[in-house]
Amino acid sequence: MNAADNAGMNAAQIDRFFAILQAANPAPQTELEYASVFELLTAVLLSAQATDVGVNKATRRLFAVANTPAQVLALGTDGLESHIKTIGLYRSKAKHLLQTCQILIDQHGGEVPRSREALEALPGVGRKTANVVLNVAFGEPTMAVDTHIFRVSNRTGLAAGKTPLAVELGLLKRVPAAYLVDAHHWLILHGRYVCQARKPQCGACAVVNECDHGRQLKLRSA
Repeated sequence: MNAADNAGMNAAQIDRFFAILQAANPAPQTELEYASVFELLTAVLLSAQATDVGVNKATRRLFAVANTPAQVLALGTDGLESHIKTIGLYRSKAKHLLQTCQILIDQHGGEVPRSREALEALPGVGRKTANVVLNVAFGEPTMAVDTHIFRVSNRTGLAAGKTPLAVELGLLKRVPAAYLVDAHHWLILHGRYVCQARKPQCGACAVVNECDHGRQLKLRSA
């Protein structure tokens, strides 16, 4: 089913959808491992086109020897690449991370800024990465639309859109304020483990009754 086929979830369905996800996981967390805002920024920057499991494997090695901008810069290109070479696109990511570390030192006193504009000015940090940092580190009600959130939002009828930005803006408008801070995590986890791309696990889905796709399945089987 594509977005055009979705009637769209109504307000009551959306509220029930998130109430169910909240009851199952009251305090959702990112699966990236980090112990500081800089470590989070680094992990998210490295995570493009990579799995959280793969990123965590690399950052455990990296953070054991360098977990501040100055320490990462001290590694140099070869040193940094040696710690993250198991991650896809590691050369370009190393370049961006080193450039970002220099900017953090030169312009932000070695600290990660908490404004979207400043975050998006960092090399390798786009809107999605900035949203993750703002949400996870600073508790801002942002929505980092990755492939999982994009798929879940369109398939369920929660917030249909043809681009990640359209989905992001739709989610910010449609998700009730009480759920907004944690909604990013619930949707990613739901897409990763239940509402999967090739074979959604509708039979094991707790929110199937609130979802456009689930309702269509029931109509077809009736």
